[in-house]
Amino acid sequence: MDDEFEFADKVPPSLNDRMENMIKDAEAKGFNPGLIVLLLVGGLLLMFLVGNYLLYMYAQKTLPPRKKKPVSKKKMKREKLKQGVSAPGE
Repeated sequence: MDDEFEFADKVPPSLNDRMENMIKDAEAKGFNPGLIVLLLVGGLLLMFLVGNYLLYMYAQKTLPPRKKKPVSKKKMKREKLKQGVSAPGE
């Protein structure tokens, strides 16, 4: 009976070699696919933001300033009355 349990704690060499090879292959595979996707999406987002900033800076330099809306005579009269200056023609 003692002879039956003599090899119970030993692993066959072929199984041990396969396990070691699997561990080596797992380490040699490279980047995690999730990490690659994250880097790709982050890179695209960064390029988008930098591109928008560069376009904004270019537009600030090249586009003419906006024209202001003309103020109506009614509003000018009201503003002058608020300041205490009499409107012309009164």
